[in-house]
Amino acid sequence: MSKREDQRLAALAKKNAEKVARPKGDRAVQFDPTLRQRPTEEDHETKRLFKEMKRREF
Repeated sequence: MSKREDQRLAALAKKNAEKVARPKGDRAVQFDPTLRQRPTEEDHETKRLFKEMKRREF
């Protein structure tokens, strides 16, 4: 690559690094504050139950 192409690539990388995507919040809460907050961590019993349900045939 030429020196000019290297400079363009560096400028493009710098420009893209500045565009950091912010995590989006829960839009349901924005529109309806009466909705329950979803738990961020499921309890172990729930995880075990769903894991067992996936194994079964219906």
